[in-house]
Amino acid sequence: MKHVARAIVLSIGLAAAAPPLWAAEPLVGLWRLQRQEVNGTPTEFQPLTLQISQNGDRLRFAFSVPMPDIYFVTISYTLRLDGSSADIMDGTNQKAGTIQMTRSGPGQYQLTMKGPNKPDTQGKIAISADGKTLTVESDATQSGRTAHSKQIFARN
Repeated sequence: MKHVARAIVLSIGLAAAAPPLWAAEPLVGLWRLQRQEVNGTPTEFQPLTLQISQNGDRLRFAFSVPMPDIYFVTISYTLRLDGSSADIMDGTNQKAGTIQMTRSGPGQYQLTMKGPNKPDTQGKIAISADGKTLTVESDATQSGRTAHSKQIFARN
């Protein structure tokens, strides 16, 4: 009986000391839009919050706008960083397109977004070295014109 008790205590101790299967991604957190540019020109923007959470190997992105007493989620998606396709859902939980994302380096991510009646978008996300700034850059071509957009978020 003593050996069984020791084995249980030892296994609990080893399980507690083991690192988690998936380390938290540096982009996990609450972010607020600070600046937005299109083709290098600053543009006006409405307040926007990005909540990124992690559950195992899945990341959930939820973009929301503040409304009186609530934050209304306008776009959300849950994905893996393996390049597999995930659905982009709008605020009414209707599919608005798909996204694929991969990790391209420490704090660096590549993405592709596709949707009906929208140009395919290639982009990248980068976390600053101090972990306080998230930059999203993307390029899309529609009707022969390419647009480069950049959004800068600050960690809340």
